[in-house]
Amino acid sequence: MLGRLTTPEPVHLEQIEVREDGLALWFDQEPEVQAEELEGAYALMLGADGQSARGQLTLGTAPVSWKVLRSTHGVMVRFVAARPLHGEWHGAAADGRWRLEVSLRAE
Repeated sequence: MLGRLTTPEPVHLEQIEVREDGLALWFDQEPEVQAEELEGAYALMLGADGQSARGQLTLGTAPVSWKVLRSTHGVMVRFVAARPLHGEWHGAAADGRWRLEVSLRAE
């Protein structure tokens, strides 16, 4: 019983919405977020559980592929395009959940 009191509930990625310049990720509560720019790709490591997913969005006229990958440390959301990407994220409480918006721009 003591372990259940000291172990926080895991954060869950509930929904992914494609936006004009990135993604909106919906969680049941605020996740830990770590952003990385690696060799032209942009990635977020999120302290959350979630299902693997993938898709494409359009940034200007260029396609951008995105993928959600599960790992033992949470989920990674990775963005890759033909041109190097830079990104920003911000989160806020909305409708009783946590919304994390990821905005991308090409170099």
